[in-house]
Amino acid sequence: MSNKTRITVVALCLFTYFIVISPPRTEAQIPNAKIPSPELVGNLTKELSITPEQAIGGSGALFGLAKTKLKADEFSKVSDAVPDMDGLLKAAPKPSNKNGLGAMTSALPGKAGGLASVAGSFKSLGLSPDMATKFVPIMTKFVDLKGGPDVGKLLSGALK
Repeated sequence: MSNKTRITVVALCLFTYFIVISPPRTEAQIPNAKIPSPELVGNLTKELSITPEQAIGGSGALFGLAKTKLKADEFSKVSDAVPDMDGLLKAAPKPSNKNGLGAMTSALPGKAGGLASVAGSFKSLGLSPDMATKFVPIMTKFVDLKGGPDVGKLLSGALK
C-alpha cells in the first residue's frame, strides 16, 4: 500500500469517527466552554433533566440565597466545597420584581419565604418555581460529600 493510500484511509477513518460514529459533544465536553462547578452542574442536569444553563443559574440563585442567610465564615465553608462558586453566583439570574412577589416573599416564614425568593430567578430560567425544592437535596448532598456533613448542614439549614 502506498503512502498516499495510507493517508487517504487514515483520513477517511478519522472523518468517519468524528462525523458519524462519535457521540455529539455537550457543552460540558467542549474545552473552551467555561462551566462553573462541572461536577455539580452534571449532577443537577442528570438528575433533574435540565440544561446546563438552568443548572448553573438555579444553583447560583440558591447559593446566593444561602449567602444572604449564612454568616460570612459559614458561607466561606460552603463556598470552599464548591469549585468556582463565584461563577455560579455570577450566573444566577437577577430576580425580577414584575410579579410583585419580591417584598412579600421575604416576609414569608421559613422554607416558603426562602425558596420563594428565588422563584423569579427560576422562572427566568424556564423552570417552575417548585424546581428549587428539587435542587436543594442534590446541592446539599454535593456539598456534604465535598465539604463534610457539617458544611452540608449549613447549606441545608440556610435553604430551609
